Order: sequence, then C-alpha cells, then structure tokens
Amino acid sequence: MTFFETLVALLAVAILLLQVTRRMRLPYPGILAAAGVAVAMLPGAPTIPIDPPTALALFIAPVLVDSAYDFPVGAARRMLLPLFFYAVVAVLVTTGVVVSISMLTVGLPIAVAVTLGAIVSPPDAAAATAVLSNLPVARRVDALLKGESLFNDATALLLFGAALTVQARGGLDAGTALQVGLAAPGGIVFGIVFGFFVSRLRPITENTVGGTLLQFVYAFSTWLIAEHLHLSAVLATVASAMTLATLSSVKDSPRMRVHSFAVWTTVVFLLNVVAFLLMGLQARRILEAMSAEELQRAMGFAAIVVVGVILARMVMAFLLHAVVASRHRRGHELAPFTSGETLLVGWAGMRGLVTLATAFALPADFPERDLVVLTAFAVVLATLVIQGATLAPMIHFLKLGRQAEVQDELKVARRSLAEAAFQRLEKEGGTEAEAIRTICKDHWTASTDASPLDRRRHLTIAAVLAQRQRLEELRDTDQIGATQYLELQEDLDWKQLSVGSDEDRRITES
Repeated sequence: MTFFETLVALLAVAILLLQVTRRMRLPYPGILAAAGVAVAMLPGAPTIPIDPPTALALFIAPVLVDSAYDFPVGAARRMLLPLFFYAVVAVLVTTGVVVSISMLTVGLPIAVAVTLGAIVSPPDAAAATAVLSNLPVARRVDALLKGESLFNDATALLLFGAALTVQARGGLDAGTALQVGLAAPGGIVFGIVFGFFVSRLRPITENTVGGTLLQFVYAFSTWLIAEHLHLSAVLATVASAMTLATLSSVKDSPRMRVHSFAVWTTVVFLLNVVAFLLMGLQARRILEAMSAEELQRAMGFAAIVVVGVILARMVMAFLLHAVVASRHRRGHELAPFTSGETLLVGWAGMRGLVTLATAFALPADFPERDLVVLTAFAVVLATLVIQGATLAPMIHFLKLGRQAEVQDELKVARRSLAEAAFQRLEKEGGTEAEAIRTICKDHWTASTDASPLDRRRHLTIAAVLAQRQRLEELRDTDQIGATQYLELQEDLDWKQLSVGSDEDRRITES
C-alpha cells in the first residue's frame, strides 16, 4: 500500500469511528490513536520519512490558530493563577519528574531527558473537549482546560527547543542562553505585529476562496518566519491569532465565518488522523528494529513514565486546589474548584497532537531517538485510552454535568439578544420595523415552553423548504445560473439555521 492508499483507508475508518465515539460519548482522539496503530500494523503499510522542521509547522500551527482565535480572553484574565500554574508550573514539574525517571532508570543524558519531558508534559484539550461538548461542566473548568492547552504548548515547546539546541551544541553557552531568553518576548512582539499586518489584508480577500486560503498561509507563515528569526514560533502564532481575533471578530462577514468554521474543523480533524497514522508507522518501524531485550527495556521505561506523568498531574491539581483555597480564605476573589472539579481537571491530562508532533520533530541522529519516540507514543496512547475513556463516567459519578443548566443559560441568552434587538428598534417607525419588533418581543417575553415560538419556527422551516423546492425548479429550468443558485442556497441555509435544527426539519417534513 502507498501512503495515499493507507491514508484513505484510515480516513474511512476514522469516519466510521467518529460516529461510534459520538454515540458512545468517547473522545475521538483515543479511538484514532488505536486505529492509527492498527492500520500501521497492516501488512504492506508504507514507511514514511518525516522532515522534522516541517512536522511542527504542519501539525501544530493550524491547531494553535484554531484554538487561539476562539479563546475567550476575558476568561483568561479571571483565571490567571490557575492558567499560569497549569501552563507553566505543571509543565516544568512534569518535565522534572520525567527527567528524574529517565536518569534513574535508563540513564538518559540530561539534555535528552529534558527533551523527553518537554515532549510528554503538555496535555491536549482535544480529547477533553470531545467529551465536554456532550457533557458540559462548569464554565471555569472548561475555560481552564482549553486555556491551559493553548498556553502550555508554549512552555513545552520553548523547553523542547532549548533542550534540542543545547544537545546540538554540546552544552549551554552565553549565546544559546541569550537566544533562548529572547525567543519568548520576541515571539510575542512579532506575533502581535504580524497579526496587525494580516488584519489589513483580510478585507481584500473577504468572502472568497482566497480568504480561506489566506488563513492557512498566514498560520504557516507566522510559524515559519518566527523560526527563521529564532523566535518562539508557538508564542508568535498564539499572539498573532489572538490579535487577529480581537481586531476582526466583529468585522468578519457571516458568510466567511461559516466557510472558515467548516474548513478549519475538517482540517484539524484530518491533521489528527494523519498524525496518529504517522506515529503508528514510526512505532511499527521502531518495534521491528528493536531486539527483545531492547523492547523490554523500552516498554518498562515507557510504563514508568506514563504512571509518572499521570501522578504528577494529579498532585499538581490538588496542590493548586490547596493554594487557591488558602488564598480565598484570606480574602482573594478567586474561589477554589470543588474537590470533584479538581479531580476532573487532574484526570483530564490526556496527551495528543503536540506530543506527537514534537516527537516527529526529533532529528534522525538524536540520541536514544527510538526510545524517546516510543515512550512519547506510549504516553499518548495510554492517556487517551485510559483517561479519555473514563472522563464521561467520572463526570456522571461526581455529578459534575450541567446539561440542564446549559440549556437554561442558552434560553436566557437568546431572550437577552432579542431584548437588545427590540430596544434598538423600539423607536423606529413603519410597518417593517413593527413586524421585526413583534418577533423580537415574542422571543424576549417568551416562557420556557414557548409554544407560539415553536409554531413560528416550524412554519418558517416549512416556508424555507418550499423555497428550496422552488430554487431547485429554477435551476432545473435554467432560470438562474450555478453561482446564483449557490448564493441563494446558502442564504436559505442561514435562514433555516437561525430558527431551528435538522430535527425541526425532520418534524416539519413528516
């Protein structure tokens, strides 16, 4: 099988598994990891060489942009202490634990041990988010997990880059120390400046295919330029994405947002599929090249590291809980998480795409590379399968789910939006304004059951379906062109999405 044939096979399996995980409320990255290993072990699966510098840019830059663009900055301001603790302190402590294990068990050199620690220390929020999207928990827990995943990548990758530089140069000298010291602030400044620059280009390509392509060119360019300038590529990417989001969140057109969301969701999922396949292929090659004695050594070491990173995360979670509780008793505003929430955050430390990508990025001549890569993959596989599969049961057992509360919050928010619209149009004259005011007021003053609104929603969807049928007739009789057909079809999609879901459509059609 060629790489393309193997990738197509894995994508087909991934689509099937995604439906299974969605119905079973399991995090899809864990299932993808197992599928990647299974496909890689098939007879005839190809061996794919990976260019180390390309791996980081290809796999990490789009994911960082996607996460940073949607990250609520206000939540970060309210949770600075927990975010700093998990994104910096916890990463450094976990790295220290891995370094200690590495030097005491298999005797890895200090630079190699630090590199491995940096690779396996940052948790990935993708698996946790896959569960929490179906089982919502407290907003601050959700914000912490997403924010931590965004910023701990910066800490880990700075540490990773510094360890690689020290290993390559044979030690830490003044020039290396200066380069590492300037990488973080320089990356942030460059990212902000580059974000301002791209924000001026975006209106030129708005509502075009080029606009979507510009987003990917910008994501990769930020990373690559920062690397060439010897700055922190991850901090530059995060800073530029957050700058761009701040400048253009209101100005972006709805059409562009709909297009971009669909494309980026698909691309991030595809990157996960490819990363797990490539890691599975690398693991197969390493296992085939190892003797029985080497394999036993590697497996034993990997098992100890897995236990070490899981325990380190749990200890750090309850340590932060104690610190915040103590500060809260002394009058600080930030309230501690409950014990159940702390346990959930500590257990939600699954490793994923960043760990895989940094393992890919190791040079071919890196000391003990096979052991490091195999250990990294073991940590990813174990945490995704063990912790990821037990997150949903833990939420149920600890009674942390907030499905009913989230639905109530959504209804209150919709009424608040309708109130804002009504107040804006309250003094406008004319029958058109009166019609819109009536709709807004109905939503604003609606009760929880809101049967008149339900009837209006069903009638609106029925009208949209009739418009769709007429649109098909216009196209079939060649009364409109293909471009006009697509534009009108998209307008109808937005109109339908604004009043109901696919379930509403099925009810209306029946």
